[in-house]
Amino acid sequence: MYLSRRALLRSTAIGLLAVPAAACSSTGSGSAAASSPALVRQRPTLTHGVAAGDVRGDGALIWARSDSPATLIVETASTDSFTNPTRHVGGLLTPDTDGTGRLRLTGLPSGEQVHYRVSVESEDGATSEPVTGMFRTAPSAPGDIRLQWSGDTAGQGFGINPDLGGMTIFDTMASRDPHLFLHSGDVVYADGPLEETVELPDGRIWRNVVTEAKSAVAQTLDEYRGQYAYNLTDGNYLRFNSSVAQIVQWDDHETVNNWYPGEILDLEQYSEKNVDVLAARAFQAFHEWNPLDPAEAVDGRVHRTIPYGPLLDVFVLDMRTYKDVNGANVGASGQVLGAEQTRWLIDELSSSTATWKIIAADLPIGLVVPDGDTAFEGVANGDPGMPSGRESEIAQVLSAVKARGITGTVWLTADVHYTAAHHYSPARATFTDFDEFWEFVSGPLNAGGFGPNDLDGTFGPEAVFVHAPPEANASPMEGFQHFGEVFIDGDTREMRVELLDATGAVLFTQVLAPPA
Repeated sequence: MYLSRRALLRSTAIGLLAVPAAACSSTGSGSAAASSPALVRQRPTLTHGVAAGDVRGDGALIWARSDSPATLIVETASTDSFTNPTRHVGGLLTPDTDGTGRLRLTGLPSGEQVHYRVSVESEDGATSEPVTGMFRTAPSAPGDIRLQWSGDTAGQGFGINPDLGGMTIFDTMASRDPHLFLHSGDVVYADGPLEETVELPDGRIWRNVVTEAKSAVAQTLDEYRGQYAYNLTDGNYLRFNSSVAQIVQWDDHETVNNWYPGEILDLEQYSEKNVDVLAARAFQAFHEWNPLDPAEAVDGRVHRTIPYGPLLDVFVLDMRTYKDVNGANVGASGQVLGAEQTRWLIDELSSSTATWKIIAADLPIGLVVPDGDTAFEGVANGDPGMPSGRESEIAQVLSAVKARGITGTVWLTADVHYTAAHHYSPARATFTDFDEFWEFVSGPLNAGGFGPNDLDGTFGPEAVFVHAPPEANASPMEGFQHFGEVFIDGDTREMRVELLDATGAVLFTQVLAPPA
């Protein structure tokens, strides 16, 4: 169960539990032993499971949270019997980080399944019950790879529904034994309060588990922390987290809907109107509660490269931090990546020797995503002409990919709450200085279903497949929850992309031949 910061501080202050005097050995009712309660050590507890992230050839980041100050301990082994485990000692988990912490494991063999066992140890030697997990290190030789992706968790008023067994899509994904999971943003809905019941259009009732933090929009640091704690009370989510290495990126709802730097809110539910203030708090909570380290990102935030052997590199974008204002999105220039991140992406793609280069984007390229009646949230601006506004940066990337002979690029994204396969071709485009490529969209994981959005013709997209609800904000009961899966064959180097629903049914398959 979620432990609030107040409770964490209270447990930290208490530290030891008093045992009633009657339980103590004594020589008489007036003795000192009888009048002074004995003290026993209270074991620390791991409160929200474990997770692995940003895997490398020799290890990964391991995440955990303690309910009281304690040192993070991780043991690794090649089997779940933990025979002769290797012990790794991390830092002290304290209230300064809401009890959370990470340990970067190194020195492990590449291309191997790693079992890990996490515990925390208090200063007086009391040790928690261990929690176990598993991940696969990046391979050094070609081999099969299964990567899943999706986004958008607990949004539009749809949280953990105990009547349905919680967020069961995570169990569906885990059953397919992925090597990697790419969470494409909207990891939480910090701007989406939950109510205990939601009446659906047909009269049915959706029931939510509700916590204090999820009862109002997040504004304080502790309220942002509570968003992540809420999701991790779902048993399906906890089991999934312990079974696969994650690659986590953020989008808007980790802070507030459709935000951009410098924005001043005009929303009555917010007493703090300065989005930069909110984003700083959200940034801290996001990094505290996920298995990623801002020190390993290019700019100390989100965008980074995750190499996963000779067949796959993943380039994680941050299309939120460097956005310009959500206006008309036209003109000679616009920002969604920013100049430095744009150059970084081009250079990283150029230097990659991997067969496949997945560009993990938290916003789709060609879908028109409005922000009100006259502004745009995403890249596209609804004008099928030559690139303008934020499209200019994407055009720069696409042109560089063609000019430098970069092959094997595939774009994966979420954001729009339905699933789709988009093929981009210069033969259909206004702007033609690029090679054809695919963009695959998936989501949501546990949120309202929407779509489909209009396509902007600038880069010549075609919606080859779409699975979206007929009406907006369809509840997760309606069958429009999705995840995607990429399978790379280690022998043929072929990529197979599948779009699936929450039951694991395959809705669409696209096979991509390896670059020549």
